[in-house]
Formats: sequence, C-alpha cells, structure tokens
Amino acid sequence: MDSARTSTASRTPLRALATEAVHAGRDDLARQGLHAPPIDLSTTYPSYDSRGEAARIDAFAATGAEPDGPPVYGRLGNPTVARFETALARLENTEAAVAFASGMAALTAVLLVRASLGLRHVVAVRPLYGCSDHLLTAGLLGTEVTWTDPAGVADALRPDTGLVLVESPANPTLAEIDLRALAHSCGSVPLLVDNTFATPVLQRPAEQGARLVLHSATKYLGGHGDVMAGVVACDEEFAGHLRQVRFATGGVLHPLAGYLLLRGLSTLPVRVRAASTTAAELARRLAADPRVGRVHYPRIGGAMVAFEVDGDPHGLIERVRLITPAVSLGSVDTLIQHPASISHRIVDADDRRGAGVSDRLLRLSVGLEDVEDLWADLDTALGCGRGPAPADQAGIATAPRPW
Repeated sequence: MDSARTSTASRTPLRALATEAVHAGRDDLARQGLHAPPIDLSTTYPSYDSRGEAARIDAFAATGAEPDGPPVYGRLGNPTVARFETALARLENTEAAVAFASGMAALTAVLLVRASLGLRHVVAVRPLYGCSDHLLTAGLLGTEVTWTDPAGVADALRPDTGLVLVESPANPTLAEIDLRALAHSCGSVPLLVDNTFATPVLQRPAEQGARLVLHSATKYLGGHGDVMAGVVACDEEFAGHLRQVRFATGGVLHPLAGYLLLRGLSTLPVRVRAASTTAAELARRLAADPRVGRVHYPRIGGAMVAFEVDGDPHGLIERVRLITPAVSLGSVDTLIQHPASISHRIVDADDRRGAGVSDRLLRLSVGLEDVEDLWADLDTALGCGRGPAPADQAGIATAPRPW
C-alpha cells in the first residue's frame, strides 16, 4: 500500500501512505510560517458583508459544498476539523471526508441522507459493531433492515434499498468479506464499509468499489484513547449531503478533537504496523495454547485478535494486570473485553451467537507494549484452564465466516 500511486480526476496523485499520513492537511503550513497546525476554537466569525454571507449560506443549502472564503459558524464548518477531513480523504483515496462527533453520529447521518430520498431499507451483514446493529434493528431512524450473508446481498436488494452496510474485518469476530465482489453485487446501491479495524493502512475500501467508508475515529485514527469522533470518506456529492445533515442535526466535531485526530494520523502507519506484528505473534501463541479453544485473526493482518477460551472468560478478564479490561480499541495500550457482556450486549443473544459471537469469545486490541510482557500477562490470566481444546476448534481461524 505504501508504494501505491493512484489518482482521481479531481485530485493530484497520491504520495506514499506514510508520507500522506504526515503531510496531508498540513501542506499550507510552511507558506504561513507555521510548523504545527493551529487550533481554531471560534464558534462564530465576524463579517461585514451580510449580502455575501446570505449568498454563501444559500449555496450551502443548495449543495452542501463547503463555503468559499472565511468560515461562517462553527456548526457549518471549522478550519481545524477541515484539515483532518482533508487528510483522511487522502489516506482513503476519496474526494472528500466529513467528520462527526462520534462514529454513531456519522452512521446516523448516512442513514438520514438515504432516508431523506425515501430509501429507508438497508441490507446488512452481521456481525457489525453492536451499536450499529442496534441502530438498524431498533428502527430508531425509521429504517428497515434485511440481514443476510454476503452471497445473499443481491437478492435482498429492493427498489427502496438505500444502503448496503458491512464491516470487514468485522467486530468482534474479525470475519472478512471480498469487498470487490460485494460492491459488484450492490449494483447502484451505495456500499458502506466500516473500515475501523483495518484502517487505510491495511485496506482502502473505496478502491474496491465502496462508495462510503466509515471510521470510528475514536479508535486507530486518534490512537491514544483521548478523543471521540467519527468520519465518513466518500465522493464530494455524498459529502455535501452529509454536511447538510451535520449542520441540521448538530453532530459536529470539536476543533480540539480535530487537532488530535490530525496528530494521530501522522503516526497511524507506524502504530498499526508495530501493533500488528505483536498481534500476529500473540495470535500464534494463543493458537498453540491448549487453554484456548479457537483464535480468530484476519488474513490482512491488523492489531485485533479474538479468541475463545476453554475456561471462564470472565475469570481471565479479572486476572489481567498489564492489559486493561475496557471497551474500545486502537489505543497505544492493549485492551481486552468480553463482547457478549459489553460491546455486543445490546444485540439479541440468538442473533449475536448466530453471527459467531460466542459467550466465550474475548476481543483483544493489541497496543505498543513489548510482546513478551503482553504474553506473560495473558499466560498468567489464562490460568490452569480446562485442558486441550476440541480438535475441530484448534488453531487460528483466519477470516472466520459464521455464514
């Protein structure tokens, strides 16, 4: 991915991913005599040209395009947030990106855009992040969802289908989907891929046919567990609609969060690759351990590992000392959690298990600690266990598919 040089009609060719991560969104700083990006905390901006302001607001209302000239109001846009959006679009190789106060706010905006066109039906593949599953299943936005496996997406489409939603690798089973084949099955219906686990370091869904790429930017993009945000990378036309929804509903990203995210992107490739190396080694050791029934680790790699213990998963959670038992993921420190109790508790138990989220599954977000220290903590936490795993469950399950 580092050496990729792709382009679109409206953008200059991409530099190497590591270079983009450091410089995208900052290209104008040297001309301004700056090294670090400034933080603009203004909520409003002075203007003595009220006729000009009216014209710019009318233009935004018509297309959602970012207003030319100085900012108008914090809910309409912010220069610091715009830098992060520019950088993320460059990393995902899309025309634009629109940031929100959380990943769920970002997904909500996408659903509202499609619903505003009368396209309230969604086709989705489990597993998804538990709250994404709940948002669709509960119909809180007036949407209707059809759950299917990837092979059934084409048959599940209807005239009022507004979106196909998948997560690959999936949360928490790390199941992977052939995104290019799935995009073909979607036809003219936009495919949204939640790329939170992979990040643009490991895959760029837009290059495989996805129209929308969703991130819980709280995770790897921020990378330090101190910022909450969401972002959708997409074409400029869809971005305009998302900006209009963001303005109307108020799910804006705070400028300080935008600054922290831009800073986080600069180390994203280094962090993801270092954590992925450690994760792969931990997955190997867990797969060889008789106290572990099954290990899930994606073919594309990454810093997430899921494993099913032979013993009590809650006991392991209680015994870790270096690893932090907490929800979320993608931080510099290693986190572990029990999805059936926390991140996916809100999903119906039968649906949860049917998607491969067993009651013995643990999700490990590997950080930047030394692999030997992490293994020592896991080894102690695993305890005596209950003996060898069944033969049909032993080993690493790459890209597990419950369907």
